[in-house]
Amino acid sequence: MRKFLYSAVLLMTALRCQAQLPAAFTKETVYLWEKGSRNDQPTKESDRPLMDVYYPKNATTPHAAILICPGGGYGALAKDHEGKQLAEFFASHGIASAVVLYRVSPHRFPAPYADACRAMRLLRQNATKYHLDPARLGMMGFSAGGHLASTVTTQPDLYRDPDDNLAATVSARPDRAVLCYAVISMDDASAHQGSVKNLLGENPDPAQARQMSSYRHVTASTPPTFLWHTADDAGVPVQNSLLFAQACAEKKVPVALHIFPKGRHGVGMAPDDPTLRVWPQLLLTWLGDWPTEAK
Repeated sequence: MRKFLYSAVLLMTALRCQAQLPAAFTKETVYLWEKGSRNDQPTKESDRPLMDVYYPKNATTPHAAILICPGGGYGALAKDHEGKQLAEFFASHGIASAVVLYRVSPHRFPAPYADACRAMRLLRQNATKYHLDPARLGMMGFSAGGHLASTVTTQPDLYRDPDDNLAATVSARPDRAVLCYAVISMDDASAHQGSVKNLLGENPDPAQARQMSSYRHVTASTPPTFLWHTADDAGVPVQNSLLFAQACAEKKVPVALHIFPKGRHGVGMAPDDPTLRVWPQLLLTWLGDWPTEAK
């Protein structure tokens, strides 16, 4: 009987994580670049850089929003369990979001970075249309998507794409950062070599690898950051999150770091792990009133 009840709890949790979009929210697909332009040359239509925006239909007050960057080692995108499921979770708590499907290998830097910055700028530029508060736009990333999010967070003007007509007037800097088992370093023993190769090439210039190690670029103006990781992550060592959190602490940046003792890499919301599946609630607690209080 006890085993049956435990299985039932797991099933209910999994179903909650697969919840449909609430009736008050709708979804719109936005292509990041003009079709056929230099930044929109996919091998197939489904590979066009885009973002799916999940926003309230008839809001009377502006909402906070979180731009979500799925992981995949800069070689693929885990757009369901590290994208869509998070967007639906946020919507169920009244938080708008967008999932950015950025370019991956064979595209290298600055392509993914340009896509993520463009997505943030488009959200901010169209805040009124989507019932968003342009001063409350966060950025979240998983694994390599966490590297992308942390890079935009710490270096929002590292590269301005000449085809981004908003780059000179609209900031790409997020107001909050959420980094989930993120790749942070690209220049030491904790670097995830697959992400390094896909983003920077086979033998990257050491100076560029250092530039792309986001913990080195945390400043006092870096936005408040939430991180989580597992101590025995075999894909991306926990040292990555430790480096970023330490840099935040040194610069007096508000930071929350949760390290769980065990858990595999790439679990997303972790609905089948009784220990890890608490992290979304920890995130909501950390966000506090930020999603609901307009500045």
